[in-house]
Amino acid sequence: MKRILDYKGRWRNHTVAFRVSDEEAKLLNNLVALSGLTKQDYITRRLLCWDVVVQGNPRVYKALKNQMAAIYEELKHLESVSPDNDELLYTLQVIAITLNGLKGENE
Repeated sequence: MKRILDYKGRWRNHTVAFRVSDEEAKLLNNLVALSGLTKQDYITRRLLCWDVVVQGNPRVYKALKNQMAAIYEELKHLESVSPDNDELLYTLQVIAITLNGLKGENE
């Protein structure tokens, strides 16, 4: 098997695996999509407390659009905000921060 270097010339030959709940997996996948990074790069950056810098591209814009549509549909069905809505509110906060950052990059 041929060894492959990552984009920074490092050997990545250790595997780290862990289990998450369905809710955690959904939130993680949403955050990865909104970041524009690969899941591996997103998780590595978060675990090492490095900044996750979102680069605007068509994939990120599509993820933002899809997330906003999903949140809008869910908000239409809510009667009030409760602790059960923490995941929704967190995703909405990440979207707002991302959109604000993308807006600043175009100015």
